[in-house]
Amino acid sequence: MSVFVYQTFEIKQDKFKECIENLQEIKKYRIENYSHKVDILTPITGADHVFALFSTYEGLAEMELQNKKMFEDEDYKKLIGEFFLENIKQGSMNTQFYRTMSEKKEKKKE
Repeated sequence: MSVFVYQTFEIKQDKFKECIENLQEIKKYRIENYSHKVDILTPITGADHVFALFSTYEGLAEMELQNKKMFEDEDYKKLIGEFFLENIKQGSMNTQFYRTMSEKKEKKKE
């Protein structure tokens, strides 16, 4: 059962260019080094500076394993630390987890 992590955050207006570059580096690094998919979501409607990272994992256990690996990785911690400290508005990060719903089972004919 797939698990989706949806993280929204507001980027600092004066750091727009740096933030976009940092987000692209984070995405590339995570895709190359960890077993999950990452997308950067940009706003079409709503607040112009609220962006999101959307990550897809094979399951909850896989998400836990990949997160453990990421936060033991010094290079990744440097990338994400720069992103948090320099590019996003403090207190604006919101993280939500979702999972796919199982399909309804068909009743067996007797």
